[in-house]
Amino acid sequence: MEVPASTVSYRIGLNDSYRPLPSVYLAFFSIWVFSACSWTINTYKNRHFQMNNLQWTLASVPLIKALQLALSFLFWYSCFNLQVCSLWMSFGVYVTGVLFQTACFVSFLLISHGYCIMCERLSVTERRTTAGLGCVFYLTLVGYRASVPYFSVLLLLNYFISFYVIFHHISQNLLVLREQLSFIEDEDVHTMHDAVYTKYMMFKKFQATMQIVALAETVIYINMDNSSETYWLRLLVREWAQFCIFLYIGWTFRSQDLTPGFSVMPNLKSKGETVVPPIYSIEMDAATFRDFRSHPWHIGVPTARSHDSSQDAVLVIIQHPHA
Repeated sequence: MEVPASTVSYRIGLNDSYRPLPSVYLAFFSIWVFSACSWTINTYKNRHFQMNNLQWTLASVPLIKALQLALSFLFWYSCFNLQVCSLWMSFGVYVTGVLFQTACFVSFLLISHGYCIMCERLSVTERRTTAGLGCVFYLTLVGYRASVPYFSVLLLLNYFISFYVIFHHISQNLLVLREQLSFIEDEDVHTMHDAVYTKYMMFKKFQATMQIVALAETVIYINMDNSSETYWLRLLVREWAQFCIFLYIGWTFRSQDLTPGFSVMPNLKSKGETVVPPIYSIEMDAATFRDFRSHPWHIGVPTARSHDSSQDAVLVIIQHPHA
């Protein structure tokens, strides 16, 4: 049977040092699929405990990564076992790889803004900034992966700006939370202490993780070792690093039954002085609590009305008598 010339060229060009790649990609594909399923199930089960829009956004990251690893496995498996290397398969690996890095970057930006942690939604300016940085990051990464001249410099500049924005917003949120903790301790009001302290520790862990990410990206960027003999080993280290970083961030910001008051947050971040809202204690018996109904209020958070200003909103928290 005569073999096409294009197939022969692919087969001859393969190096035996790449032979471990199908096994490596298959192993990490299984790990990321398990992580994606576990994350999705946990987010769905705990959807009543807190606002989990952030968690659903983070769920897209392992799904995209699993798709990339599946395409990578199929590409290398077909090359070694079927002697057919699909150009479209390699293009799919390229696209999903860029999408994965962009999704991670956008997720980091959302967390640094305090989305679903410090506020229910981002302002128009924050959404536009996040979308703009995400698009620029995607385009520069495409150019860098395609070896377009000078795009390595543009990607380095984009990394510098992006990490500056992320660390700047993290520092702002930590400052706000420290002020709230100081106010709680000075006024001896401990009702919201656990919730505020939980958010503070989340951002401290995220800040340390982002420092590791910045260091890892720097090491990858300056690594000039392109030898094919150690490619599978470099791939193994990089994939483990990516998984461990995402696992730690995912575990920190997972959906869970957090302390009372964690989900109490404003719709948007306040640009003025941020203070802890006044806390009132209301006592009522079980029968009154069961029949409690009020059109302008829900239990815990006021219902926003279009003609009211959110600047003078009053927060009401009612604890169940049997809690």
